[in-house]
Amino acid sequence: MRGLTLVRDAGIVVAISTVAAFSVNALRHDGIPIVAKEPYRILVPCPEPGGDVIPLAPADVRWGDAADLVIDARPVAEAGSWSAPGAQNVPFDYLDPVSDDKLSDLLSTRCDRVVVYGDGDRPDSGEELAREISGHGVRNVHFVPGGVAAVRTHLGAQVTP
Repeated sequence: MRGLTLVRDAGIVVAISTVAAFSVNALRHDGIPIVAKEPYRILVPCPEPGGDVIPLAPADVRWGDAADLVIDARPVAEAGSWSAPGAQNVPFDYLDPVSDDKLSDLLSTRCDRVVVYGDGDRPDSGEELAREISGHGVRNVHFVPGGVAAVRTHLGAQVTP
């Protein structure tokens, strides 16, 4: 018997709340339509920040030359286990852009071109970081397709982990 009273009371609360909600909505001059007049946009395209980048084979990178600023876009732990000679680690985060201070530090090197390599996954963190850097107006930004695996394969005999 007590369960039926609980269900009845819940039904009364739902009915009163529904009538109150519809009444308040009807009194508003900009009330929410009960039935949408046009379809809702569920998937809204996000703007793609970044500029154009150029793929560059590992054999074309001037490893150890100050003319090329080489950036490792992998997380600190991965870059700590192995990184190309002279590469600076700037971890790429899909949600947190590179700070303006870090970008200024990178650009103060006065290099001829920027070469970024990442994890080589799809999407490649190196390519995405390169796009972000290029989007800040930096020119001659390249990325290494295949990421760290391609770099290690090319430098394999020259560098040990």
